[in-house]
Amino acid sequence: MTRYLISFDDGAMDHLSEEDLPDVGKAAHAVVQEAVNAGVFVFGAGLERQRASVVATDGMVTDGPYPETKAVVGGFVVVDVAAREEALAWAARFAVACRCAQEVRELGADPETDAMLRQADRR
Repeated sequence: MTRYLISFDDGAMDHLSEEDLPDVGKAAHAVVQEAVNAGVFVFGAGLERQRASVVATDGMVTDGPYPETKAVVGGFVVVDVAAREEALAWAARFAVACRCAQEVRELGADPETDAMLRQADRR
């Protein structure tokens, strides 16, 4: 299985009215429940708008907000599926639910970290 990040940019749902948001939330949660039931959901969340901090290698912290020219993630889901086509199909479901386009990226595998997690689960 391979993990994929399905995400949308901050501002991608700005076209929605305040009245639409409860329906969007309900639809998105329904797709999350489908992904949980299918055993492919790993994690997901919405992110606070433009509230990011960048920590440099010297420890210096720079806080947002950032100019609109910098792409900022607005929300995401991680799924663990057998093929990219399956990730694209889940992204299509989220696109309909959230009423905005979704970006799909394969997450790099890290067998060493996976082994650490399996070891921690045994404790």
